Amino acid sequence: MSDTGYGDFEFERKFFVRDLPVDVLRGDVPDLIVQSYFLAAEGYALRVRLQGPAQVPLERGVVDDLTVLAENADRFTFCALTAKGPAVGGTRYEAERDLDVAVGREMVRLGGSRVVKYRHSVWLGGDGWVIDEFLGTNGPLIVAECERGGPVTDLVIPDFCTSELTDDPRFANESLSRRPYSGWAEQYEEELRTRGPRWLTDFGTNERA
Repeated sequence: MSDTGYGDFEFERKFFVRDLPVDVLRGDVPDLIVQSYFLAAEGYALRVRLQGPAQVPLERGVVDDLTVLAENADRFTFCALTAKGPAVGGTRYEAERDLDVAVGREMVRLGGSRVVKYRHSVWLGGDGWVIDEFLGTNGPLIVAECERGGPVTDLVIPDFCTSELTDDPRFANESLSRRPYSGWAEQYEEELRTRGPRWLTDFGTNERA
């Protein structure tokens, strides 16, 4: 939730990343996220998210979401229930409320369509970025996001970003929970080859780092 007067809204821009920028992350230990979507329709979503420090060393093969949930049950330190509205130009209604971890863990186990990922966090210039490394049926997708308390304008886009995804609903996590990236990764790669990368132009200056 923003404290800038915008209330329950998130402002973010998202980018496709070809390879994990390990030089930028400098060996950080990411968080493990397992989240379940109990509603995902017409841009609206209701999500329960579990989050906690990932085990080291990380295993980035094909994983089963329920196995990951069971094997890391004691590592989750945060849980939240989030309601989201449709995204419009990088702006989306989002109301988040904390849940008891044990209750959230059972909710994720019992229902909804799940997403499993590692989340890396890094500061670049004056902006905080998260880089999500998806596992399971959404691997090997990597998405970078910059989120601010207000509209994300005049952004310096890191050179590890390949193409912008801000207005592409296929890459919303609730969409990925139902239509995993592995099923259409080749189609997206062909889009990149034929049309080239996309960069939105209605956010003011977009500099490349």
